[in-house]
Amino acid sequence: MPADWPALRPDETRAVLARYPDVAHDVELLWHSPRPLSAAALVEAGGARWFLKRHALEVRNAATLGEEHRFMRHLQRHGYSVPMVLHNRDGGTATVHEGWVYEVHTPLQGIDLYRELVSWSPLCSLAHARSAGAALARLHEAAQGYAAAQRDTHLLVTRDDLVRAADPIHALRAQFPQRPGLAQYLGRRNWERDFERILLPPQQRIQARIAEAPRLWTHNDWHASNLAWSSEGDKATVRSAFDFGLASPTFALFDLATAIERNAVAWLELERGAAAVHADTAVALLGGYAEVRPLSAADLDLVAGLLPVLHIDFALSEVEYFHAVTGTPAHADLAYDSFLLGHAKWFDTAPARHLLDAIRNAK
Repeated sequence: MPADWPALRPDETRAVLARYPDVAHDVELLWHSPRPLSAAALVEAGGARWFLKRHALEVRNAATLGEEHRFMRHLQRHGYSVPMVLHNRDGGTATVHEGWVYEVHTPLQGIDLYRELVSWSPLCSLAHARSAGAALARLHEAAQGYAAAQRDTHLLVTRDDLVRAADPIHALRAQFPQRPGLAQYLGRRNWERDFERILLPPQQRIQARIAEAPRLWTHNDWHASNLAWSSEGDKATVRSAFDFGLASPTFALFDLATAIERNAVAWLELERGAAAVHADTAVALLGGYAEVRPLSAADLDLVAGLLPVLHIDFALSEVEYFHAVTGTPAHADLAYDSFLLGHAKWFDTAPARHLLDAIRNAK
């Protein structure tokens, strides 16, 4: 998918970094991130390296970025390795410049092994999967006690509002006054019928258990490309985590199920059938997680039950983003048909059932 936003320019980068007292002025752009939803680059200045990320103000503002940065600081204070966010000359961690908002991070502690791979590509080894599971559990331990309110936006943030709701259709309608772009798009679709036929049956089977799950701020995008690794080999372990843009208060098993969704299915290769499913990766993730935070049979059953529906809130945020922000109707339709509905439908296939059975039977 091509980038939604123009790449960072050298003159723009110099102007923004001049607002940061810890950054030298002789700036060189070393690498541009291929991810499409924002613009980011690795920058060298005065012999030091920094990670600069730019967002459209329609998607993130300084206050919204601050929500992510405060969670990261909490994790750091509790011993979890994440990049530091630099403060600008005004004392803030987000900088507005010429209609955009920027954040600057310290370099990763570790190797960005997966940075050139397409997001949600499966993990390269079972050792990586086990380490990623254990690292996620340690993050959940560090997140304990962080009680900030829900994010102030739905755009490109993972939330569990609709997944938790006793009546997701009513809950979504209640959001429309704050989400006119999404309401406009859904007004063109028979979305209530789609919910009733495709999304509600699996959601209703687990809703009562989800409603009881204690809130926990979680990463919500636990993929190998958001982790820094100890080395370049198949035995590498996770050193640190980054990219907290999707973070919000959900619950631990939701985040764990999301990690399986991101790392155990080759979503761009579903035509390969069973070969696109990496059940052994899912089991290794669960095994690594359970080394730190034990999982009961009921936990494993709920993780499996979450997989067909955990994407609902984020898929709708993508629909809203493509319709109301970038104005790309084809991408909005893809997010609705292939992501929102297609993910849920896929979990009724034989390869998906094999994955869910492997999760429920994991030791």
